[in-house]
Amino acid sequence: MLGLGAAGVAVGGGVQDKLDTILASVTTRDPTGVTSLLPGGGGFRFYSVSNSIPHRGEADYRLTIGGLVDKPVTYRLSDLRALPQVRMVRDVQCVTGWRVPKTAFSGVRLSTLLDAAGVQDKGAALRFTCFDGVYSESLTLDQARRSDMLVALTMNDKPVTDAHGGPVRLYAAPMYFYKSAKWLSGITVTKDVEPGYWEHYGYDVDGWVGKSNGRHDDPTS
Repeated sequence: MLGLGAAGVAVGGGVQDKLDTILASVTTRDPTGVTSLLPGGGGFRFYSVSNSIPHRGEADYRLTIGGLVDKPVTYRLSDLRALPQVRMVRDVQCVTGWRVPKTAFSGVRLSTLLDAAGVQDKGAALRFTCFDGVYSESLTLDQARRSDMLVALTMNDKPVTDAHGGPVRLYAAPMYFYKSAKWLSGITVTKDVEPGYWEHYGYDVDGWVGKSNGRHDDPTS
């Protein structure tokens, strides 16, 4: 594992993606948590609360948007790629302390998808669900409409890999990385905020970097 971690820092491209997948898969099956300390590509750590690294591809990926909307919709990957794309470069900050500087994410602004669906007057929050079958997250509607909230399809200018939560993940740039739900499959507009997975274990619902969870990290955006 130490050798794989070191190799992950030293190489790039397709080899790096394969090493990341190996490290991520082993980490999810490690009851000690030691392997989660090893760096993957670019210094990222890997976490999965479902003890697996799920996969969806071109043929079977779907993102559904529903709840308190006028026009529920289901997107394929090709549909999401056809929408206007936005690229952002920000630091990624984990609430556990590690930070990856100048990480590029690109995708569709969350506000674009909400506008297309037509949020009803009673809608005030969003619940995000994931195809690992376990993870969930939330944002208020005001937070979701910020320009730095993305439904991301690429990371560092390559498709988001399985290990990093692809093919589509949430990217909440100004918040701790637990808010950026991996393996995104559903967005439901709700009347009230429904706390996500880690919030049930004591994490702050509003996960602003440097202003929550008792931490004072530098802002990421």
